[in-house]
Amino acid sequence: MKITVVGTGYVGLVTGTCFAETGNTVTCVDIDAKKVEKLANGKITIYEPGLEKLFIRNLREERLRFTTDLEEGIQNAQIIFLALPTPPGEDGSADLKYILGVADDLGKIIKDYKVIVDKSTVPVGTAEKVHTAIAKNSQVEFDVVSNPEFLREGVAVDDFMKPDRVVIGTSSERAKKLMAELYAPFVRQGNPVIFMDERSAELTKYAANSFLATKISFMNEVALLCEKLGADVDMVRLGIGTDLRIGKRFLFPGIGYGGSCFPKDVQALVKSSNEVDYDFRILNAVMDVNEKQKLHLVPKIQRYFNQDLKGKHFALWGLAFKPNTDDIREAPALYMIDALVNAGASICAFDPEAMKNVKNLIGDKISYSESQYECLAGADALIIATEWNEFRTPDFLKIVSSLKNKVIFDGRNLFDVTAIKQLGFHYESVGRGTVS
Repeated sequence: MKITVVGTGYVGLVTGTCFAETGNTVTCVDIDAKKVEKLANGKITIYEPGLEKLFIRNLREERLRFTTDLEEGIQNAQIIFLALPTPPGEDGSADLKYILGVADDLGKIIKDYKVIVDKSTVPVGTAEKVHTAIAKNSQVEFDVVSNPEFLREGVAVDDFMKPDRVVIGTSSERAKKLMAELYAPFVRQGNPVIFMDERSAELTKYAANSFLATKISFMNEVALLCEKLGADVDMVRLGIGTDLRIGKRFLFPGIGYGGSCFPKDVQALVKSSNEVDYDFRILNAVMDVNEKQKLHLVPKIQRYFNQDLKGKHFALWGLAFKPNTDDIREAPALYMIDALVNAGASICAFDPEAMKNVKNLIGDKISYSESQYECLAGADALIIATEWNEFRTPDFLKIVSSLKNKVIFDGRNLFDVTAIKQLGFHYESVGRGTVS
């Protein structure tokens, strides 16, 4: 099939590359000429494990191409995916200006039947707005479909190529047939393609992410209670995670969720609820819990240093909001950096992928190291904010020889409490008590 993907951000680039991998001819359109030039020359613009190999192969086989010209890009397309940003406004609502702007342009240039697919995460009712925006400039027959993505950063290629399910919102039999044909190679193992109305599909994405955010925040609340009651959150997690009604995933406590999806989607669902006079009390609590959780380690650090952080120097492992990505949107590390620097401390940070993005954002507010161990030199304590695999079994002798004090504040519970105690560290994590 001939596919066009409008937008070459995270979702757009993964979507376009993976559709090309199954033999489709894919044209990706973006208004950023420099980005399009890079991509056309084989330089991938995001970090996502496994993506670059597929990207290079499909570019070489000419199944994947890039352009800034929307009219050229959609000329032969049967299906047009809109993978455009929907940033949160000041009130938490999703900003649809990019999607509706492209929809307006599409109405002026489509010459035959097309399926226009909302791939971006959008509020309920967006498909209708897109349809209206196109129809005001066009007499051509077309359908608008909602097809939310469920990609986890760090494993997005696997998620796309082997989806748990595909959700498609459409009331058109013609569009349903084309979408079923497009996704058939991805569900050969029998995982479902679930067809529903457009509004239900739009809500499904927000409901899924909001439920996962709720699960994370619930476990973080349990962790805080464990600290006060002297219980071990790891044991509680095992005890409830083996209940098949609950499941093991998204039960790991830490310093809160971040990224491009959970914070934005929870906010947007609350905003949509408010617009119809519904008070989504659980999600308001989830947002409140998560905001506080991002700074959970800071009072512990202040308490250890007798409420005086002036002149203290900290090593920080991890800047991305999660491992296997360079995404720093809403990353808890950034909130801790602000709090500690404002208290008079200095920080040297290391992250395998996200340092460039942080440097572009905050510049020399902190220093950066090319090595996780060099980062430790002369630090009063080590702080862990992201659970990269290389941080899980470090060389503790190197840590001891570099730090001024044998002190670790672990926001991701990477280390075994018994083992760390035997090594003589003062160690504070989330929901597991203090080792000293």
